Amino acid sequence: MPFARISLHRGKSAEYLQALSQGLHEALVESFEVPMADRFQVIHQHEVGELIFDPGYLGGPRSHDFVLIAITAGRPRDIETKQRFYRTLVERLSRAPGIDSEDVMVVITTTAADEWSFGGGRGN
Repeated sequence: MPFARISLHRGKSAEYLQALSQGLHEALVESFEVPMADRFQVIHQHEVGELIFDPGYLGGPRSHDFVLIAITAGRPRDIETKQRFYRTLVERLSRAPGIDSEDVMVVITTTAADEWSFGGGRGN
């Protein structure tokens, strides 16, 4: 039950955003043990100066196409699963919409199941 917040600079086409969303979802399903119907994402587009990142910290170089993906997941995954997910994600995003792997940053946070409500005032 991950929830993904995707942050990038403003100005990409609707097709680009759809490919970004789809690539992330497919990587989650393929490599992060997420059911196909479990898709919750928000895309945040920022003006220049509102998305601040170091172009060379622990990787890079990063460009104006930098994407930060913050995933809140229900249960923890082992290191191998997370590493497989990171690799699958950058492979998919490099194919469509064409993002360089150095421009993709991912942060995963986990929470307990009782910290989620999917609607109706019901806890998970």
